[in-house]
Amino acid sequence: MTADPISFIEPDWPAPAGVRALITTRVGGVSRTPYASLNLGDHVGDDPDAVAKNRARVTALLPGIPLWLRQVHGVEIADPSRDRPGCKADGAVTRQRGRPLAVLTADCLPVLLADEDGTAVAIAHAGWRGLAAGVIEHAVRALRTDPKRLIAYLGPAIGPNAFEVGQDVADAFLTGQAEAASAFRPGAPSKWFADLYALARLRLARLGVDRVYGGTFCTYSDPHRFYSHRRDPCTGRMASFVWLEA
Repeated sequence: MTADPISFIEPDWPAPAGVRALITTRVGGVSRTPYASLNLGDHVGDDPDAVAKNRARVTALLPGIPLWLRQVHGVEIADPSRDRPGCKADGAVTRQRGRPLAVLTADCLPVLLADEDGTAVAIAHAGWRGLAAGVIEHAVRALRTDPKRLIAYLGPAIGPNAFEVGQDVADAFLTGQAEAASAFRPGAPSKWFADLYALARLRLARLGVDRVYGGTFCTYSDPHRFYSHRRDPCTGRMASFVWLEA
């Protein structure tokens, strides 16, 4: 199978010199339906050979092999200086140059962070569970710098008109954070439409990160460009990368 050229997104954010980022779409790989075509997830039932070829194609665009994580919707933050690929974590941080950090998503929110001096970057996989549990807070703390010196980019995630959730999800955010109510609007009886982008911005603002960009995509409503687990339970994964140039 001949693959189409890789289609990817370069975040529109004022990253400092030396900070690079790239987000894949589903276009440009060799996986077959229902994973067509640039599936980078090795845990979703796709042909392992196809996934390996897709990862090799993407790695060729990067300065090195990414720190792939075993994501569990938690708050652990890995560091390539001590952790190996496949470690259990939902985010990563580095001050090493040429070491790409990565998270996989298909509706969950990828959050990219960089300090304004271009000396440290971090990434977080923020589904609603991890977001409510504090994965963004853990990633910011792992950067060990004044949050006011950070910039953030919110990558493609399920949009606020598609993410209908139950009361349990709303309660997970509203308990102890009344202002989170602004990120929910009524849906079907006992249901709410949740805005992951707004929830992430609220948490970043509480930390002191006030330069936040992105947050304009909807993975659910754009099946040509994005995988969506909510739309297609058997589906692939995109990847978001951030790194410091060597």
